[in-house]
Amino acid sequence: MGGQDKGLLEWRGQPLAAQVIARLRPQLGPLLVSCNRNSRFYAGLADAIVKDTREDYQGPLAGLEAAAMHISTGFLVVAPCDMPLLPGDLVSRLVNALDCSGKAISYAHDGERAQYLCAALRRSILPSLSGYLEGGNRAVRHWYAQHECEAVDFSDQAAAFANYNEFASRESGHDPGLL
Repeated sequence: MGGQDKGLLEWRGQPLAAQVIARLRPQLGPLLVSCNRNSRFYAGLADAIVKDTREDYQGPLAGLEAAAMHISTGFLVVAPCDMPLLPGDLVSRLVNALDCSGKAISYAHDGERAQYLCAALRRSILPSLSGYLEGGNRAVRHWYAQHECEAVDFSDQAAAFANYNEFASRESGHDPGLL
């Protein structure tokens, strides 16, 4: 994105992050945003914000690591800032999968691919992030592979997982399937 903050990019007249939060807010208790810049904007949308504790941008897992100390519930639900059409039942389905399976992580699967950043994680696994990141690792899916996971079928709502890159491509005419 050329160094732009994706959450601030406008789509359909509103910043992406505001749209994602509007979808998630009715599904959640306290809402925490992990951001490394534009904290004033994000603070206006969330109950709290956190910044990475590691130097340089080390990806979404560094954000989870920073958020871990602020989690007071038994689990954490994560979602990226660039999916403004997330399902209205995302949280309930992910948390239900954790409850039913007893596994550590549940993540959405749209019928074609895993959506690793749409997930529910048990708080008890978050301490393992530090060692994983200290080893130079950054891949979300590889960290997940160290834990018991449950893919939750969202193929009935696959379009809800389209992200900004897909919208921009479609709206610029690179994809004949316009929204």
